[in-house]
Amino acid sequence: MGEETYGPRTPAWSALSKYATVFSQRTIASLFQEDADRAEAFSTEAEGVWLDLSRQRLDSSALELLLELAKQTEVAVWIKRMFDGEHINNTEDRAALHVALRRPADCPLTVDGEDVMRLVKAERAKMQQLADALHEGELKGYTGHPITDIVNIGIGGSDLGLVMAVEALSDYRKPGLGVHFVSNLDGVQVSRVLEKVSPETTLFVVCSKSFTTLETLTNAQVVREWLLVCGGEQAVATQFVAVSTDHAAMDAFGIAPKRRLALWDWVGGRYSLCSPVGLSLALAVGWEHFEALLRGAHAMDCHFEQAPSENNLPVLLALTGVWNRNFLGMPSHAVLPYDHHLCRLPAYLQQLEMESNGKRVQRDGAPVECETCPVIWGEPGSNAQHSFYQLLHQGTAKVSVDFLLPVNSGVGRQEQQDLAAANCLAQSWALASGDPAESDNDSHQACSGNHPSSLILFERLDPDTLGKLIALYEHKVFIQSVIWGINAFDQWGVQLGKRLATGVGGIISDENVAGPPPLEEALVRFRKWRA
Repeated sequence: MGEETYGPRTPAWSALSKYATVFSQRTIASLFQEDADRAEAFSTEAEGVWLDLSRQRLDSSALELLLELAKQTEVAVWIKRMFDGEHINNTEDRAALHVALRRPADCPLTVDGEDVMRLVKAERAKMQQLADALHEGELKGYTGHPITDIVNIGIGGSDLGLVMAVEALSDYRKPGLGVHFVSNLDGVQVSRVLEKVSPETTLFVVCSKSFTTLETLTNAQVVREWLLVCGGEQAVATQFVAVSTDHAAMDAFGIAPKRRLALWDWVGGRYSLCSPVGLSLALAVGWEHFEALLRGAHAMDCHFEQAPSENNLPVLLALTGVWNRNFLGMPSHAVLPYDHHLCRLPAYLQQLEMESNGKRVQRDGAPVECETCPVIWGEPGSNAQHSFYQLLHQGTAKVSVDFLLPVNSGVGRQEQQDLAAANCLAQSWALASGDPAESDNDSHQACSGNHPSSLILFERLDPDTLGKLIALYEHKVFIQSVIWGINAFDQWGVQLGKRLATGVGGIISDENVAGPPPLEEALVRFRKWRA
């Protein structure tokens, strides 16, 4: 990697470091006082999404340097490389082509000598066929009764995005359809779900690219045994759908050939919601609405690919995050949606951002020379105000914030949405400006302000807008990885715990085998209390 393109070694990075030292004494309140047009100057709209950065601790000089940083790290080149299908996931020698998942099928895209849109089109047709059959009452169980419940069995990227999106689009769900999720290994979720559903009318969707993921396959086997008792192999063949690449494993499990959907190695799990992994969402809301989500994501993809950095929403959001993380020293970032439909968005973004950019080595294996991904967390706004806003306003932690706010109510209760909006806007104001007057009277009531936040405003939360938000954050993560010089598309760090768990699992109940020293006492106590 050339020194001139690695973020921390660029002249722009050096200039930003120097500027931040001087700028750190300035406040957001003073920035508004100095610039009457600040609110307009630091706001950008594209594809029906309005990004307001005016309450960031950021001025025009810092923004210019950040845009120069994007130029010097060749952000535009990397964007083109991704859309061209180059193997930017270098540690696995793969493309990272989630943008193809929402691309119009009649727009060819050749990767490694193959038009991937032909593959995408074929799997979309299978998804649509299943979704249409369900919504028309023609998708039936082994006894001939229509399907009434969907159970998605997956974990990580095969669960978090789906849970988020199904909740976000809950008002678009087929009436009377139950949608359930099983991910955790401990058996609680699968037990509770099986208590609620009927073996004759439930479709189980297993999402596992390799069909070997421990958590997913363990839960799928529990369900398989349950179905076998009720309806035998016919029930398994009729009421299981699998999203995987391993046909031999699906054969052994009993997945019928017509109940299989494919994945590709150029789609990472946390970027896979628009792929066949999204089948449970398509089943829940219907193909029309799933297609609208794809169109929304594609619209943001096109904006990201074509817009110059100074007007590019994902780039601007990414650069602001780099400024906060690397130059203002903020290790924590909260995502606060003021719409309960988005209650699972923070958890989804935790994986998207921290599994992508939680790295300490560069793409070439050398140690990074800067801080990378902050800790991502959050809750829906109103609940959060009564939970951790005390820390945001008066705590010692340094936290940057994204506020997300739909203008219109998704459930026809505009007066209540107006109240939520008033709280959202007031909180962003309060975090920025504080209340220094109180400090003269009672330090316990003083709020210093100067806490940075972005506002992401949109007309309403619908499938199209949700697709845009998903793509917005996906691309933000990618741009930050480019600047930090890391690979956003692998996740080698999750493998160590899995590997050690295999060994511990073999001895956990065997009192004749001593555990490794770090676990010895814990295993003794576990065995003693184990029923």
